[in-house]
Order: sequence, then C-alpha cells, then structure tokens
Amino acid sequence: MATNTNQKSMARLEARLSPEIKALLQKAADLEGRTLTDFVVTSLQAEAYRVIEKHQTLKLSIEDSEAFVDAVIHSPQPNHALQAAALRYKQEIDI
Repeated sequence: MATNTNQKSMARLEARLSPEIKALLQKAADLEGRTLTDFVVTSLQAEAYRVIEKHQTLKLSIEDSEAFVDAVIHSPQPNHALQAAALRYKQEIDI
C-alpha cells in the first residue's frame, strides 16, 4: 500500500483512447511481460527523451561543418562597430 509521501510525489496523467489503440498497447505490454501502465509510461518517457534530443542537437552536413570550422579558424578581425559594441557591453556589465 502506498504511503502519503509516495502519493504526493506522483503525478497523474489521463488519456482517452479508442478501444483499438488500447488493445494495441495492451498487446505490446503483454508481449513485453509488463503492465499496461508500465509499458505506456516507459514508452512515453523514451519518446520524450528522443524528441528533446532531436530538437537540442544540431546536425550539420559535411559542407556546413567545414564552413563553420573555416569561419572559426579564419575569422576576421573585429571592425570598429564590433569593438565599440564590446566596449559598451563591458561598461554596462561593470555598472
């Protein structure tokens, strides 16, 4: 039996499914030897991690990678406008 502490640390999620989708999920859970809840929660968690990783990872083509490295290695000297902006930034940060 769950204690009050365990109940407070858990959140509830409800979803309405068609009978066909529920049956599909139940079959998959049965094949894995897991409860429907465990199957759904772990599947959702894995998908959430995959989506977050996909959106937080920048993938460049070979050409883009080479252009980026070239721009970093052979970056031009800062012009007067950039130097003035850097000076203004430093003055505002020191305030």
